[in-house]
Amino acid sequence: MLEKFFVRPTTVDRIRASWIGEAIEQYVVWLNDKGYAARSVFQRVPLLVRFGEYARENGATSWEVLPEHVERFVEDWLAENGKLPLVNETRNHAARSIRGPIYQLLRVVLPGYSGGIRGRCLPRPFRENVPEFFPYLVRERGLSKESLVQYEHHLRCFEAYLAKIGILSLGELSPAVLSGYVTSRGQALGKASMRRLCSVLKIFLQYVHREGLTLRDLRPCIEPPQQYRHADIPRSITWSEVGRLLESLDCRSPVGKRDYAILLLLVTYGLRAREVAALRVDDIDWRHERLHVPERKAGHSTTFPLSPIVAEAIVDYLKEGRPPTSERAIFLRAMAPHSSVTHGAISQVARRAIRKAGIEVFHPGSHTLRHTCVQRLVDSHFLLKTIGDYMGHRTAVATGVYAKIDVEALREIALGDGEAML
Repeated sequence: MLEKFFVRPTTVDRIRASWIGEAIEQYVVWLNDKGYAARSVFQRVPLLVRFGEYARENGATSWEVLPEHVERFVEDWLAENGKLPLVNETRNHAARSIRGPIYQLLRVVLPGYSGGIRGRCLPRPFRENVPEFFPYLVRERGLSKESLVQYEHHLRCFEAYLAKIGILSLGELSPAVLSGYVTSRGQALGKASMRRLCSVLKIFLQYVHREGLTLRDLRPCIEPPQQYRHADIPRSITWSEVGRLLESLDCRSPVGKRDYAILLLLVTYGLRAREVAALRVDDIDWRHERLHVPERKAGHSTTFPLSPIVAEAIVDYLKEGRPPTSERAIFLRAMAPHSSVTHGAISQVARRAIRKAGIEVFHPGSHTLRHTCVQRLVDSHFLLKTIGDYMGHRTAVATGVYAKIDVEALREIALGDGEAML
């Protein structure tokens, strides 16, 4: 496989002569199978050869110990090749460009290794003091994987805070400590995030008290911020701005074709980013012109009539923009590896397009277009129950907030009998 990318036999011989040459060639085969461009191979292989030499000079004798040398190699490489002083952001970017291919190689050649993937190798917080807490969340509270990720994040921050102030035992927790942590986090988080944090802490404190790790139940010490129902107004853009948004995309490129189809799905059906990312080719019934959306947030599925404009955009992407692959997800990464896009990438597509079109809106993202879809339905005088069913809401309460944006209905109320009496 090396001969496919490197013309000179001496270059191929030099790569194979490396003590990790077999691993590098195995990695090149993987890159080729995943559809990576030749330029990616050219950039990565010399770096990997140099990393192998560095690890051998520092005592490495087997592939299994290579992960121990990655970070030192990155630091030494930056010190040796950073001719100009780098600011933190630039330095971090350079470090990621070096670290990424090495960890990727190790994941390919070392069975079961998952290093280098953000959050994958981080141990669960409080694993020594409270080893059964996360099994408890699954077994007794029935939490999903997504919820467990939230618990891990918030409790990992809490664990780091306790270590910073010198508290090593949960028995040392006090109202002052909890108040100090909640106050410090409140400077960086919004109301909704703070309420989630407080909820996680309350459940954690309830469990540790039940297990006898704290002398008293400290849950009353956690006071989440007040958040009133319907206090916020859904963020949306006008229908003319939707036109500007779609016109700002260059649909001649594969990425433009993909993003155009994604935005149309978001604004036409009001889908969530997670629902768009989960769409598969099999979810479109071309013969009956139906779009099936499985596993919605409320736990059910929905089937919509397939809009001709949406269908045309999807077909254009599938024929002219989608990378050739056996993957069944509709939307794929434009660059190798051509795996399915994540819900975070869907939100990023919407955010980037809104900003590029010069549309001013608070916290732009995929939910902006979901709210815009609802606004369109409200302006067309659909009943809130109908809108809630269309959007996949679990209860009518979730739809009730959109009554605040029904300007015409609110105007009729304001001009009703109450004002006539004045």
